[in-house]
Parts: sequence; structure tokens; C-alpha cells
Amino acid sequence: MANSVTNTPETPLFYPPAPRPRTEPMGLLSFLLAVRRNPLTTWMDKHFEEPVITGDGVLGRMTVVNDPVIIRHVLVDNAANYRKDDLQIRVLAPGLGRGLLTAEGEDWRLQRRTLAPLFTPRTVASFLPAMVEAADRLVRRWQRRPNGRIVDASVEMTRITLDVLERTIFTKGATWDPDALAGAISRYFEGIGRVDPIDIFGFPDWVPRIGRLRARPAIRFFEQLVNELIEARRALLARGEPAPHDLLTLLLQASDPETGRGLSDEDVRANIVTFIGAGHETTANALSWSLYLLSQDPKSRARIEEEVDRVLGDGPIMFDHLERLVFTRAVLDETLRLYPPAPYLSRAAIAEDRIGSLPIPAGSVVTVAPYVLHRHRGLWEAPDAFNPERFLPENRDRIDRFAYLPFGAGPRVCIGASFALQEATIVLASVVRAVRLDLMPGHEVRPVHRVTLRPEGGLPMRLTHRKTLPSRSAAASA
Repeated sequence: MANSVTNTPETPLFYPPAPRPRTEPMGLLSFLLAVRRNPLTTWMDKHFEEPVITGDGVLGRMTVVNDPVIIRHVLVDNAANYRKDDLQIRVLAPGLGRGLLTAEGEDWRLQRRTLAPLFTPRTVASFLPAMVEAADRLVRRWQRRPNGRIVDASVEMTRITLDVLERTIFTKGATWDPDALAGAISRYFEGIGRVDPIDIFGFPDWVPRIGRLRARPAIRFFEQLVNELIEARRALLARGEPAPHDLLTLLLQASDPETGRGLSDEDVRANIVTFIGAGHETTANALSWSLYLLSQDPKSRARIEEEVDRVLGDGPIMFDHLERLVFTRAVLDETLRLYPPAPYLSRAAIAEDRIGSLPIPAGSVVTVAPYVLHRHRGLWEAPDAFNPERFLPENRDRIDRFAYLPFGAGPRVCIGASFALQEATIVLASVVRAVRLDLMPGHEVRPVHRVTLRPEGGLPMRLTHRKTLPSRSAAASA
């Protein structure tokens, strides 16, 4: 076992909602409908039990892998032989362009080398004050609301992650309506996140897709917003005015350390849209699911409340607090296990490969699905239960590095992982210190796969104040 948990009658574990794995295979039509509605419902029992499953299907030869040794081979040791498969590109590229998430080959290597300095530990740490200010703003807004007020936690987490983006990426020149942007992002993922049978069968791009048509207004919104931001920042730089230290400036001034070549306007545009869409969505969903899981597990909620009260006191969050928020981070890690931001990864083999006795034909698809991997019965004890203790320091060494992939692994590991985890830790600790959120009785929570894992229908929760933070004037005079 990769880890152990304690489950006694006195401390029962909470089992959050997830589609029940299928026991029988689906027909073609049923499969296509299920993939469009919610791909999570297509996984079968055997996927959660066996290390490798190989077969021929709609997408051709496919190998689903849950063996950490094989996963390491595909994502790290022989990563050069595996590219993102065509289905992922067909689904994501129309909205995200050819940014870091969808680029391949030398284009991807150039972008990765150029963007890497933007996410060094020092640069990410420099964004901490902006993240703390955004969390502080959220908490103070909630403190003005009476006890018992209902808030949609998923909407609120979307707003705060957009606030963080505005403070770290667009510190000057952002003139959007946050609710309009949040709505555009939601429509975008709802549109492109529904896998179209036309994409599955590899029809040409000129064939209309319903999802793309629905997402088109959101895509136009992103394009207009990003173009305005770039033009405003370029004009500021041309005037010789001091440029704000944010990701937009860093993108415009970045250059490949090997060639000195900068990013094209198209590359800058694509990566900003990626940060707005995929980057924001990752953190917002992790926070939403964390708040939901804590609301259903009194033991974990009591423990995280004790920790944030003890570590943070009444003062602002400082950088040295982050490493002391051990259980807070464990809650986030366990949340990302149960509801990984990228529930499905796949790679196409460029050339024939062999991993032990497992042949991988050229052109076939190898699937590593973190949603399945993280709930695999051969790798985790009580895999469907919420138990942050498995990620505490004394237990974490038991988890194989390639059994837990919330941000992927290898050369294409998520470049913004440290940014997202720092932001999520700050926001979660700030919220837990200030308020308690309880799910509205009768609301059914259901995860749905729309590129990321979202709580369908939102998370209406009742707000109760725990601790009132001192006013800014009092804090300044202290």
C-alpha cells in the first residue's frame, strides 16, 4: 500500500460523491453520450483495480496505465517519445491557442525555457503580498455579511482567484468586470469541456462543433481583453514609465536564455489566456472542493481551525507561516487527490516502445488518468475517502511519486504548480480563520469533468463568523 489510514467507529471517514464505476462495457452510442455529459461516468471497475488495461476502441489502440513504474517511463524516462495526443489538441487549442499547455516540439521547448524564470521560488514568493491582500479583501467582505447568509463557495473562489490574477498578472490596465470575466470562463469551460463526437472521430477543424460555437463569445471576450492589456502595457513600456512587476511585464520582457529570442505576440496572448483560464480554474476548483470536504468532515475541520488559529493568530499571513500550515497543506493535497485539476492525461507514442513485457505500438495512445490513479485500489487504502492525514510528513513518504500526479510529472509538469499551491494555502487559511461554511441541506454535490473537475450546480453554503480581523486602521497603528 502507498499509505495507510485510520478508520474506527469513533472517527469514521467521509466518502465524498463520485460516479459509481461501471461493471459492464458501454455500447458506442452510450459511450459517446456519456463522454459528452460527464466522462467520469465512463470509467469501469477494472480501471480502478488493474495496473494496465489495453484495448482497441473509438480512439484506436489505447493503454490505460496505473502502474507508477510505467507512468514514470512514459512521462519522464522516455518522455521524448510521447506527445500530447490529437484529441487533447483538438479540444483545447481553439480556445487556448498554442500556448504552453498545447504547444509541441521546439515551439513548446522555447516557451518552456522562456517562461521558467517567471515561476522560480523567488518570483512566486514575491507575489505573496498580493495574494494575502486578495484573501484579506474576501474575508473582510464576508465579515460585513450577517451570520447565516448563503454564499456560493464556487463562485466566491472564482472571484478571489481572478482578484489574485489581477494583482499578479494585470496590476495595471485591467478594466474588466470580474463577474463578466467569471461568467465568460464558466461558459468557455462548459462549451469546450464537453467532448464532441466530431473531435473523437478526428473530423477536420472546419466542421462545426456545438461546444466551440457555444464557447465562441467567451473566446472573443478573452481575445479582446488580452489584446487591450497587451497594447496598454506596450504603450506604458514605450513611454519609458516604470513597469509593474507582474506576469504580463515578465512575459513581454522574457527571452529564451539559449537564443535570446522573445515570445511573439501570439505566444504572449496564448499564455495569458492559459493563465486566465486553466490557471485560475485549477486554484478555484481546489479551494471550492476543499471547503466542501471540510464542511462534511468535522474532525478535519476542527484540526485545520486549530492550526490556522495557532499559526496565524490575528496578524497577516507571512511567508514563514506557509511551512507551518502543515495540516492546511495536507487538506489541499488530499483534495487534489480526490478531485485533481487535470483528471485525464494522454500521450501518443511517436515510435514503437516496450516497457518490460508491455508493447506500445507507434501512434497508439497511453492514458494516465489522475482521477483513476488517485483512487486506484491497489495503490491507496480507502481510496475514495477524504483523509488529509495520509499527506502529513510522517505518512507522505509512503506515497509513490508517480501514484500522485495532481500537476503531472516530467518535462510537462505544470509550470504554475508552486504559484497555485501558495495561493490556495493562503486563501484557505484566511477563510478558515475567519468563517465556517456549511453546505446547504438538500443540495446534491456532483463532480463533472469539463477539462477540469467542477462541482456541478455550484456550492451553496451557509456562512458563520469565527473570528473578526482587526480593522486596517487598527492593524496599521498596532
